[in-house]
Amino acid sequence: MPGAIYSGEGGTGPAMPRCDGMSSHMPLWLLVNGTSGSHQQGRIEMLRERLSLSGRGPDRILDCQTDGMPDRAALEGAGVGTLAVHGGDGTINGAVTNVEGWDGQLLPLPGGTANLLCHRLYTDVDLERIVAQFTAGNLSRRRIGCVCCDKGLALSEMLLGPGAKWADVREDMRGYDIGKFVEDALDAAGQSVNGPMVRLVRPALGKAAGYSGVRLVPRVDDFAVEGYGPETLADFLAQGAAVIARNFREGPHETLACVDTLDCETEGGAPIAMMMDGERCEADSPVTLWHRQLDLDILGERA
Repeated sequence: MPGAIYSGEGGTGPAMPRCDGMSSHMPLWLLVNGTSGSHQQGRIEMLRERLSLSGRGPDRILDCQTDGMPDRAALEGAGVGTLAVHGGDGTINGAVTNVEGWDGQLLPLPGGTANLLCHRLYTDVDLERIVAQFTAGNLSRRRIGCVCCDKGLALSEMLLGPGAKWADVREDMRGYDIGKFVEDALDAAGQSVNGPMVRLVRPALGKAAGYSGVRLVPRVDDFAVEGYGPETLADFLAQGAAVIARNFREGPHETLACVDTLDCETEGGAPIAMMMDGERCEADSPVTLWHRQLDLDILGERA
């Protein structure tokens, strides 16, 4: 089950007709993130050139850091048929959230560190190959499942609990802030061991004492639940390294269940640290998580 996000088993909804139709004759906008992990100007130029040679634009290039995220009204007003997003999972999540309900199609392009959504959608996450598949009309529209809470949604993964604080350390590394890295690493280490554990109460799953990290992975009709509970120094270090690298499967964990709704709480009602598609936030305890289908067509090659 945890491997579904990589293997494609149950990861996306049924494919709809290929993208060669009306959208190919409508404007295409390209959204990039100048601070994403693998953002390079050369990649943007490559995208511009390949799309232009195929007659697919881009009609406009936006940097979310300077231009902000386009919304549904802007895309509809300009008659945009395709929004291509080159960035990490957090950037793609922000774009999706901003335009959900729009009747165009969104093309995720790997431009971050982990690119988990692209792993979910494509058999190979090579950027040039995906662009070639798109311009050849070989990608299909689909409605994918996501995990939701009052704070937002996750397209690839959601992490709850003090273990989510390791995401702050990852951001310090990306920003080359060594002083903050040391400070946040010490805080994350203490929180992983001593922070308020997250208990899975409805349905009741796993250990009664809870976990320092609960990972939720969306599938077609539900989401997989994994529990991370470091009980030794070795486990704690392995979990921290796995969260920093955004490779949770390398951390010690338990595969618990697949459900379509889940209530979580902390002892004493302490706020729950969260990470949704790599972006940090905080939720009140208790918190309810649920599965739903995204109201937006996403392009991909996996059924």
